[in-house]
Amino acid sequence: MVCIILTRIDLTFEFDLVCKLTMRAAELNQETYIEFLVDKHRNFYFMEMNTRIQVEHCVTEEVINFDLIKEQIKIAMGEKITGENYLPQMHAIECRINAEDPYNDFRPSPGRINILNTPGGHGVRVDSHVYAGYVIPPYYDSMIGKLITVARTRDEALDTMYRALSEYVIDGVKTTIPFHLQLMKNEDFRKGNFTTKFLESFEME
Repeated sequence: MVCIILTRIDLTFEFDLVCKLTMRAAELNQETYIEFLVDKHRNFYFMEMNTRIQVEHCVTEEVINFDLIKEQIKIAMGEKITGENYLPQMHAIECRINAEDPYNDFRPSPGRINILNTPGGHGVRVDSHVYAGYVIPPYYDSMIGKLITVARTRDEALDTMYRALSEYVIDGVKTTIPFHLQLMKNEDFRKGNFTTKFLESFEME
């Protein structure tokens, strides 16, 4: 059974609900992602439950140091889930690097990648399929890759992300890298003073 807890808050009823949903998923022997929000008044909002790998799985992997993809492959082979209960030990953040122009309402930017330099170093992870010469088609999702940073504190993870974004070079198409760079320096974002409407008032410089 894998019962992944993504918060340290003490909301007894809601915590019980999440665990019951996870236990049900364990009975089905599959990986399950439960999404919810908690506001500043500690109100709990259940969003959804997905019985599959999520695109954000890499953040979970980094904060609990557990290979979820390997586990899913084992499940497909008929093996039982081997994980246990985990609590996050680190802080991780993910930026989706898309072929979109953040200065033009995130308009898609398909085309050929001429130059590609991906960042690295301690606490930096890049999940991607592209290479120099790769052509991003206009027909599908515009995601080029996922950039993930992990550190002992949120501030350190944000600082590492800014450094990694600064080193990420993609020439030939417009990308969301400039947007993420500005976001990492936004004081409200860094302090956690934002809502789901945050981007409606965010302006690119």
